[in-house]
Amino acid sequence: MLPRVDTDDEGDAIVPDEQTLRPGVAALCARLGLRDATPSRFPTGSLPVYAVGDRYVLKLFPAASAADARAEARVLAHLQGRLPVPTPYVHDAGEYENGWRYVLMSRLRGGDLAVAWPRVPRAERDRIATEAGEALAALHAVDPAPLADVLGPGDWPAFLAAQRASAVDRQRAHALPAPWLEQIPAFLDSVALPVPVPVPEAEAGGGAGVLLHTEFMRQHLLIDASDDWRLTGLVDFEPAMIGHRAYDFVAVGLFVSRGDPRLLARVLRAYGETFDPRELLALTLLHVYSDLPWYLRELPAPRRPTLDALAERWFGTH
Repeated sequence: MLPRVDTDDEGDAIVPDEQTLRPGVAALCARLGLRDATPSRFPTGSLPVYAVGDRYVLKLFPAASAADARAEARVLAHLQGRLPVPTPYVHDAGEYENGWRYVLMSRLRGGDLAVAWPRVPRAERDRIATEAGEALAALHAVDPAPLADVLGPGDWPAFLAAQRASAVDRQRAHALPAPWLEQIPAFLDSVALPVPVPVPEAEAGGGAGVLLHTEFMRQHLLIDASDDWRLTGLVDFEPAMIGHRAYDFVAVGLFVSRGDPRLLARVLRAYGETFDPRELLALTLLHVYSDLPWYLRELPAPRRPTLDALAERWFGTH
């Protein structure tokens, strides 16, 4: 019932089309023994995700994202019970039809922190920042080796080199103005990025790293206002990677602290490490999902139109 989707362009047409997806989703729920629950699609996200009653969440992946489905199921199973913030439990996962895959997971309590944020009291925001830092530290302490067969990039230095080679073109595709584009090569040349410390088992693959969420942001954190604004979940692990820990702080600075140095300082203090703001902006430019024009529209402007000033404005702690 679900049409095959092999390309991103096909996905852009099919994934938002609930009328096309609904019969296939209903049939899959019946196959999973959930025919009595009516699936309700969550309004945000790049993939079709449904609440199925109060207990389950069903996430669908087209053929073009099959690797992401395998990654999410494996990462969630690997993390079960290991973080101070709950992560979904995988009840079932596998192939469906026409290349589609699914992950049926537990539904965590609470709602989107990004939506709730304007209502969160200042003192609770500080505590949430601390809890976020502790959760990220725990995530990075989990051994990623059992996931190396499903998570990239494998060779971290080679990944950074490839991202660096395409950095200007990728930002130009997002319509970044020329005065910013012209600064990127020299800025990246001036920043020495650390690589993961190699271990014997990983030397051939370019060095070991930590398990990265890669999109650690308010939108992927759940919070319960009725429980003193406690974090109740961390979700969306399909873009997980294995690499240097600093890479996760790109999303932290952009989407958790959002240019607030006090909040970022609290996250880092709880995490137990600090990073050079220029290093984090360089990784922002190298990030898989980097869109500097969008960030410039959403986040506080720097004092001067330079990448050095931007690094301090978004990733500084003073």
